[in-house]
Amino acid sequence: MTTPADNTPYGVILDAYLDAGLLQTGDDPSSEQIATGMRRLRDLINVEQTQGLKLWVNVDTAVPLVAAQATYTLAPGGDVDMTKPLRVLQAYYADDNTPANRRPLIAMSWNEYLNLGQVAQQGAINSYFVNKQAASLIVTFWPTPSTEAATGTAHLLLQVQITNPTTLTETMQFPTEWRMFLHWGLAAEVCTGQPQSVIQRCEQKAALYRRALEDWDVEDAATLFQPDPRSGYNNGQMSFR
Repeated sequence: MTTPADNTPYGVILDAYLDAGLLQTGDDPSSEQIATGMRRLRDLINVEQTQGLKLWVNVDTAVPLVAAQATYTLAPGGDVDMTKPLRVLQAYYADDNTPANRRPLIAMSWNEYLNLGQVAQQGAINSYFVNKQAASLIVTFWPTPSTEAATGTAHLLLQVQITNPTTLTETMQFPTEWRMFLHWGLAAEVCTGQPQSVIQRCEQKAALYRRALEDWDVEDAATLFQPDPRSGYNNGQMSFR
């Protein structure tokens, strides 16, 4: 059985220039084309991380709690030492004495966090607030963990960053099914100045493969809607989040 080809930056860049009509079959990209392709490939990867759910970059991350400490920084050298994650998708609290016992934590918006009446109140945490900064995510739990609450651990389901490639021959952190989108997406980025038919083809192919991936990259379990415990009845109807 043949092993699928690795997702290397060089292979994606070569195919992108071929599809954009900037190279002929058998030609090698110039050093300038490689440099431009690598730069724009990184840009494409970084932008795509803001679009939709990428299941393979979701990581359950433990946050050890400290009594009387409400706020924790997720960043290099922070309370959780890691590359800044992109976002917190959801969270739960686990009892360290009985790890099987856990309960979900509720996400708070800026408005909800700022309207808290007693920010310093200590107790069993039930909510969390995420302050997104340029170089870190700052997560505040509420109520502030009490001594008893600090015997457990908060867990955050994080969407983490995909490491940008730095060499032409390394395997990128993408499943093989992403390769078609990556090279057509890059082709759409580098085809400026080409005939309109080529530009249109590259853009259409990139959009086609991106839609296919977004339809594929979803959880297998059904999505369920549950009442938000913070919402009340409005005109006889329950509000949902």
